[in-house]
Formats: sequence, structure tokens, C-alpha cells
Amino acid sequence: MPKRSSTSSRDLNTNAARVAALATGDAPKKAKRKNPAAVALGRMGGLKGGKARAASLSPAKRSQIARKAARARWGVEP
Repeated sequence: MPKRSSTSSRDLNTNAARVAALATGDAPKKAKRKNPAAVALGRMGGLKGGKARAASLSPAKRSQIARKAARARWGVEP
């Protein structure tokens, strides 16, 4: 089922004002930009997160986590 757009919930007057603003060129421009420094910082942590966690865990603990994940995924009882 397709998702509904967020514009369908607006009332008639709001929708008419939006159409008029678009027709006359008065519509505000959406200029949402992400901070490049914040993007780089988040990516830097995301790239090393899983590998750093796996390196810090013992093989027994990693195996325990994997078994728990398999049970949760496949519904296998211990």
C-alpha cells in the first residue's frame, strides 16, 4: 500500500494558500543543508563501530551474542 503524502492532511485553506504561493513564486525555498563536519564525524564513527566492537569482544562473548541473535531471528528455543 502506498504511503500517503503529508500534504493530504492539510485543510482546504492551507492547501489553497500553498497553491497560490507556488503560482505566484512566493513559496519559501527549502534550504535544509546538513553540516558537512557533522556528516564526516558521524560517518567516521559509523565506519569503525562494528569492527572496533568485534575486536574488543572475546570469541566466547561473540558466539553468545550470535546465538542470541539467531534465536531471536529464527525463533529457535534453547
